[in-house]
Amino acid sequence: MIMDDNIYEEMHKKFIFAGIAVLLILTIGTIGYWYLGEKQDSLLDCFYMVVITISTVGFGEVIDLSGNPAGRIFTIFIAISGIGVLFYTMTNMTAFVVEGELKNLFWRKKMGKMAKKCSNHYIICGAGNVGVHIMRELLATDNPFVTVDISRGAIECLAGDFAEQVLLQGDATDNSSLLEAGIERAKGLFAVTGDDYLNLVICLTAKQLNPSVKVVARCDDAKNAEKIEKAGADSVVSPNFIGGLRMASVMIRPTVVSFLDYMLRDKDKNLRIEEMPMPESFAEKPVSELNLRKFATVLLLAVNRQEEIIYNPSEEFIVRPGDVLMFMCCPEEKRKLEEIFSS
Repeated sequence: MIMDDNIYEEMHKKFIFAGIAVLLILTIGTIGYWYLGEKQDSLLDCFYMVVITISTVGFGEVIDLSGNPAGRIFTIFIAISGIGVLFYTMTNMTAFVVEGELKNLFWRKKMGKMAKKCSNHYIICGAGNVGVHIMRELLATDNPFVTVDISRGAIECLAGDFAEQVLLQGDATDNSSLLEAGIERAKGLFAVTGDDYLNLVICLTAKQLNPSVKVVARCDDAKNAEKIEKAGADSVVSPNFIGGLRMASVMIRPTVVSFLDYMLRDKDKNLRIEEMPMPESFAEKPVSELNLRKFATVLLLAVNRQEEIIYNPSEEFIVRPGDVLMFMCCPEEKRKLEEIFSS
């Protein structure tokens, strides 16, 4: 259950109070019956008398209280107070379970409401190691996202580090789960569960609900890559393949890898290599008129023109409609560029 520490602390205090109250009643009752019986009965019999009284078992009086009005009144006192404390304890135990479930229900409703407000966001299907790394990268670059996982435990584990993000428990292969995650308004979807066939079904479901959404899928077995592409994935990524290339790069070109690692870990500058389509209003102009130099961290690396890459374009290079600029910058300056190019 997803419950906060305040609920646990409050319940803990209530259980301690109830335990102390029960202990006091048992102690007072045992000593009281011992004196009422003129110390003729054993403490065990007296204790047993208290237990059957407050538990309403009703096996009969172990200690004879006939003709003893004080004993009868004392028994009434023990019965009322003991039953009251036991009822209080059982009520709190029930509330502990029910409130936890209610807390989880309210949490799910809160996540559902937050998901309805999301648009132009990304959906991450699968909260495993790959999914968590995607979440961290999207969070670092200020990209909104919704995470969906069928495991309640996986969602609970994410609730601490990603408390302000939308986390949904559900089956991403089911239409209702993707609709709740806002697939119709989503910019892209990551199918990154640990099962290639689940990722295939997620791709198929996502494309049926929103044909324009971009889908990137994980594929652990290379023989399934073509099937996943046919199911609708725009890109298929193999963690094993990428991991192998990475290990080779670390061995062959360690300085370059260290540079890229440093760029990703640098929280102050938070630089990333980004891309941006060139709008028609800015096309047919040289790079110099884009005024990229006024941004401190923007570095134009290349231009993608109809699958041709022009590296390190000069200031005189003429950009055309459909060109995609690839540059290094921080998320803040990327937003500024988007505002300028969309104006």
